[in-house]
Amino acid sequence: MNNRGSSEPSRLTDIDWQKIYERLENTRTAAEDGLRESPEERRNVLKNRARALARPPEIENVEAYLEVVEFGLAGETYAVESIYVRDVHPLKELTPLPCTPPFVLGIVNLRGQILSVVDLKKFCDLPEKGLSDLDRVIVLRAGEMEFGVLADSIGGARRIRMSELQGSLPTLTDVREEYLKGVTGERTVVLDAGKLLADTDIIVHEEVEG
Repeated sequence: MNNRGSSEPSRLTDIDWQKIYERLENTRTAAEDGLRESPEERRNVLKNRARALARPPEIENVEAYLEVVEFGLAGETYAVESIYVRDVHPLKELTPLPCTPPFVLGIVNLRGQILSVVDLKKFCDLPEKGLSDLDRVIVLRAGEMEFGVLADSIGGARRIRMSELQGSLPTLTDVREEYLKGVTGERTVVLDAGKLLADTDIIVHEEVEG
């Protein structure tokens, strides 16, 4: 049967030519807008993109901490930065030295090395007590300077927030404040071991007269 006379519409009549024209017009307009940008404008756009890519990612503020070694001294808790602590030893076979300041207790032999021992209680005008078998020597070192400080007990290592440190306390003497790094809310006194190690007053210059 011949279908030429059929009333079925052609497929071409199903196309929405109006939408196609609108899409072509939008594409042409966008292309013309892009061409209207001057070379200077295009360079600025590229520079801004380059700056945005080169900008380092924003990093949240990381709170600073001090790694310290705590120790007991005259009934209070003290601490020094662990970067200055070389070792901790029991106090044994202390040999007094003549002609030395009162805060220099003497010298000890620690694994074949002779070190002077400083009594911070005398150096910082703290209440004193007699030596016992529980006393410890904390060996401090910075560069070539090295000596031991006497501690009544060792509390261990921990981290302290820098923001937690206060400047001073009314109960601290002038000498202790001079070597003070800060005081925590728990009243832990953080000493500045770097200043202690750099203090020439601690270095023994006197010699025994022959």
